[in-house]
Order: sequence, then structure tokens, then C-alpha cells
Amino acid sequence: MIASKKKPRILLTSGEPAGIGPDLIIKLAQINHNQLLTVIADPDLLEQRAQQLCLPLAINVVSTLRESQTVSDIKSLNVIPIKLKETCRPGKLDPRNAAYVLEMLDIASRECLAKRYAAVVTTPLQKSVINDAGIKFSGHTEYFSERCGNAKPVMLLSCPELCVALVTTHLPLRDVPDAITHDSVESTIRIVINEMKQRFGISQPRITVCGLNPHAGEGGHLGTEDMTIISPVINDFINRGHDLTGPLPADTAFRPEIRQKTDVFICMYHDQGLPVLKTLGFGEAVNITLGLPIIRTSVDHGTALELAGTGKADCSSLIAAIDMANELAQHESTMFDTDITLDER
Repeated sequence: MIASKKKPRILLTSGEPAGIGPDLIIKLAQINHNQLLTVIADPDLLEQRAQQLCLPLAINVVSTLRESQTVSDIKSLNVIPIKLKETCRPGKLDPRNAAYVLEMLDIASRECLAKRYAAVVTTPLQKSVINDAGIKFSGHTEYFSERCGNAKPVMLLSCPELCVALVTTHLPLRDVPDAITHDSVESTIRIVINEMKQRFGISQPRITVCGLNPHAGEGGHLGTEDMTIISPVINDFINRGHDLTGPLPADTAFRPEIRQKTDVFICMYHDQGLPVLKTLGFGEAVNITLGLPIIRTSVDHGTALELAGTGKADCSSLIAAIDMANELAQHESTMFDTDITLDER
């Protein structure tokens, strides 16, 4: 990790109010994390949930950058206050609070784009209840993309044993083949290479690309996308001096000997690579959105409504996401030095 003279300021969203997001934030306050963290949340919600969890909590309400530049003391939180629309009970979703959840993301986007914070770390939200409120919403990744000028986002999940990036994210499986185009594969690979160099400090990232179809299409007999779309893009990057392999059949791509010589796997759709990653590193994995002008990391799990308010939620993934955001922010000064352009040949 590159040394930094200034500790990065990091925003945290508290997520779906009926889920474990508030629990994770309160448990985090019990740890002497020694980070410049500021939470976006309803202070009353946090205080009520802390009482339910029988955990001590002191809240420092902040509204300016200067106020949030101090490290929170143990059992204390810096909080940018926003109000719930309706009173919330653990585990009980309410579409009337959907606007509250999106307000958190709007504040986080605005503050990070303005460079008042170095990164945002998100706790889980419930996509279904936002859609139930009549608001079209497919996920954090796509929402932050819209707030960042429709930048092309790439979802990457990382755990100690594996990194997986996705060409498509939250799509029905029947829509995936139509989304696998030359441009989508090319831009995903290009963004992964750029960010591995600039934010992760890997000068020559080793990338393994999975095919779309079983057996990577088996020479066109099980689908032609691997042969006509994915392979030509991979070969183009290889010809430009980049270290790519594929397309490999996904059922054998994650063998230990391949993982040892791969920095990042690129998969064509959500459930192609993430089951492998979450099997190897659930609870330790971090969700990172590449391709945005801001740094965003997240936990690797959902809202766990059944655990909300019980004290059983584990904040290890949140701590990993904060550590990753801090590390990525340390590389911020080196960004944009070696961008690969579409015209590079």
C-alpha cells in the first residue's frame, strides 16, 4: 500500500433501514477502527437499533466537511443526518422508505464527486422494495453510474483467493447473450486493465476470460458468441501486449493452477463467477465498482432481514470493504497516468 500523508475521508451508507445495515454500522462503532468515517443515516434509527442490540452508541451529527475530519472515537459515530419517511422495524420492509435509501446514495455520489470524500462504502439495500415503491432500480452499481454521468461501470468482487469482474451484472439470464457485444467485452477488459494498474498497482495484470457458452461454445456447436465476439476482442488485447487468456470454459476456469497465475477473472454474467468467489471467500469478499470517477466498495452480502436487530450480523465484510476503500484511495494520486484508449492499436 502506498503511504499517504493524509488519511482518506470515507463515507458509509447505512443501507436498507429494515435490514442489517444499521446493525453493521453500530457494531463498527464498537471497534477502534482509526479511520475517518462518516455515516449517512437517520440518527434516531441508529439510536433505536443500538438500544435493541444493547450496545452503547454516541452520535456526532455533522453537516460540513470540517466537522467530519476527526476520527470517530470508539462507540461513537460521525453521522450526516437524513430522516426516515416512516418508522422502521427490523425485518419489516416498507416501500415508503425507498426515497430515504436513494437519498443516501445521492448524497454519497455528490460528496465524492466533489472530492469532499475519497470513497463511499455501501451496506446492503433491498432492490425489490425500491421497485415496489414504483422506482425503477437495478442496483448500486447502475445507480452510481447514472449519478456519475453514465460512466461505464464494471462490478468486481475480490476476496483473498480470487477476483472476479463481470461483463453484465443484474440482467435476467435470457437477456445476457444479447448484451455480450464486442463493445461490452472490450470496454470491460479495458476498464479492468486500467484500474488494476492505477488503483491496485499491478503493472501487467494477468486476466483470464471465461466463455459465455458451455465448453466456451465448443467451436461454434454450442453457440457462436465465444468464437465471433469474445475471442477476437481477447486477441486484440493480446496483440497490444496485454496478458490475457481465454475464452475458457467456466466449469474448469477456476482450477487452483489457473487461479495461481490469474489476477482477475472476467465472467460474462453474474452467476457465472460469483458462486465460486462466494464459496471461497464469503464474509471476506468486497464488491468494488470499477470505471467510475469515484471509489465505491461494498459488502458481499444482502440485507439479511431475518438477522436485523438480533445482534447476529457479522461486520467482517464491512471492515474488509472499508480497508479496501482506504487502500484504493491511497492510489488516487496515480490515476489516469496510463489509460488505454479505444484507438490504441
